[in-house]
Formats: sequence, structure tokens, C-alpha cells
Amino acid sequence: MNDRISNGERKDLPDSVFGLPERREYPMPDAAHVRAAEAYFRYCPEDLKPRLAKAILERAGEYGVDIESPTVLKYASK
Repeated sequence: MNDRISNGERKDLPDSVFGLPERREYPMPDAAHVRAAEAYFRYCPEDLKPRLAKAILERAGEYGVDIESPTVLKYASK
């Protein structure tokens, strides 16, 4: 899978692979999407950033992705 998901593929994903499952935003079914979530983190609403940052770090650990964004790391520690 690359960092693009079709609408059909997105609908088939379980809520558990989304950084914000209640909104079904920031899908992270693989390493490429974890990196994409890190790159698009700045577009997340401010009040949801701590939750998304923690989800990114959790999924990154599953796929062996190194998170380098100081912003994501800062929010994850909140």
C-alpha cells in the first residue's frame, strides 16, 4: 500500500487503524500512512492533537517507524 487509499479501501478499514477513529481521520494501516499522518499532523484540530500524536507513536511502534517531528513528540507527552 502506498500513502493513497481509495474511498472503497478507506470504507473497508476498521476504526482501530485511524488516528482519530470517531472521525475516521488519519488512517494508519501501514508504515507509509504513519509517515503521512506525521506529515499532516499540523492540520489536526488543536484540541485533538495530543490524542492523534499518541496514536501516531503507537502505530509507529507497530511498524518500526521513527517519528522525528518535535511537534508530534511534544504533543504526545501531554
